[in-house]
Amino acid sequence: MKNPLKILFVSSEAVPFAKTGGLADVSGSLPGEIIRMGHDVRVVMPYYGTVSSGGWDIEKLDGPVRDDFTGRVFGFSVLRNRSRGPVTYFLENNMYFSRKGLYGTAIGDYPDNALRFSFFSRAVLVMSKFLGFKPDVIHCNDWQTSLIPFYLSLKSGKDVFYSGIKTLLTIHNLAYQGVFNKFFLPLIGIPGEHFNIDNLEFYGKINFLKSGIINADALNAVSRKYAEEILTPDFGCGLDKVLYKRKGRLYGIMNGADYARWDPESDRLIKANYNADDLSGKAVCKKDLMDSVGLDLSSETPLLGYVGRLVHQKGMDLLKGAVDEMAASGCGVIILGDGDPVTGGSFKKIEGKFPGNVKVVTGFDDTLAHKIEAGCDIFLMPSRYEPCGLNQIYSLKYGTIPVVRATGGLDDAIVDHDMDREKGNGFKFSDARENEFCDAVRRALEAYRDPGRWAELMKRAMAYDFSWSRSAKKYVELYEKMIDRD
Repeated sequence: MKNPLKILFVSSEAVPFAKTGGLADVSGSLPGEIIRMGHDVRVVMPYYGTVSSGGWDIEKLDGPVRDDFTGRVFGFSVLRNRSRGPVTYFLENNMYFSRKGLYGTAIGDYPDNALRFSFFSRAVLVMSKFLGFKPDVIHCNDWQTSLIPFYLSLKSGKDVFYSGIKTLLTIHNLAYQGVFNKFFLPLIGIPGEHFNIDNLEFYGKINFLKSGIINADALNAVSRKYAEEILTPDFGCGLDKVLYKRKGRLYGIMNGADYARWDPESDRLIKANYNADDLSGKAVCKKDLMDSVGLDLSSETPLLGYVGRLVHQKGMDLLKGAVDEMAASGCGVIILGDGDPVTGGSFKKIEGKFPGNVKVVTGFDDTLAHKIEAGCDIFLMPSRYEPCGLNQIYSLKYGTIPVVRATGGLDDAIVDHDMDREKGNGFKFSDARENEFCDAVRRALEAYRDPGRWAELMKRAMAYDFSWSRSAKKYVELYEKMIDRD
């Protein structure tokens, strides 16, 4: 192995400390896997109010440390947790981070998010020097950290400590870009000459993610297919041309699954444990799931499930049509999710139409999510776009066959069973149309009616490995490539 790498992994959220979405899962899993490979990885995130009240074993190192990037000098304190996984640093500034929400409230985003996360990005660099930890690579994640490459470029020419540090920007979802009024420009320490089409300017506004795309040494998306898709107008969210100019530095690395939490052989949240060699526990889990939500169906009835946000991106218009058709044919369907109230209401209407076959639970329940993965026969993911997706990976592990749209990480993870009987682990459809999705579900149900074929498919699906160790190796290879590149 080459010399151990020093990586500063920067994220606006990470489990177990703070979470709103999949970014937190990645930030809570990937660094630990890279450490197990022999490298020095430190995580840094804001010290939110939810973290300070969480009862974690956190020590204050020192502070306030001065952030002197701008004319508006603010201080921050550096805190550290060493008791769970990687060393995690927290940057404390009560004016910006001691709030209940990470990014906003139910009403909307905090109006000063441009100030909050530009400050966080500057403070990360100041903290690194303060601690004497000069990383080989600063691994940035999404728009909240996307100004770090730009700020680093301002520092590297004036301070030898910052010279030679490389930056990687991971794009978890291109739709979220951190777009703000240009009024903030002088307040975030960026000279006006950089407000142009070749840097931060985006239709008259500031775009944090665009800045990261332009200034980072390398970019990656969270699946191979998504890295290809975001170069096109359909998926590029207005930045496809910017990304296309940097396609030589753009990579696709699939997220991994945390099998410590998502494995039917050890899952403590399900009624019975099972594995590919002994699938008897899955029938127990199916009955327990139906009992939990109040469905009284026979064990032979196909049970289909969905866990996720009830939003347009997830293909809810396609799902509604499929649920209606499948329930009318006698199948059981269980939906767990939160999001658009109108969408949730439309599913509740279908539940009212088929009360014995459909159950809709709005909100999020982690225990029920595990029960759905273990107890359902088929898992539905008709996403219009999906940068990576994790539920299709969890479903494979639980022998719950996914039906997915061929997009992003769904396309990378799933091999259509009808197209390849030797490697197939699920069913796919191409166009985001209700009839195509319903046809894919029908093909899955046809396979389900053949017990021998279905058992073979389940065992093959469970054998697929999407552990974080696979992804971590690819990230280390990318880090080394960045460092070696002239």
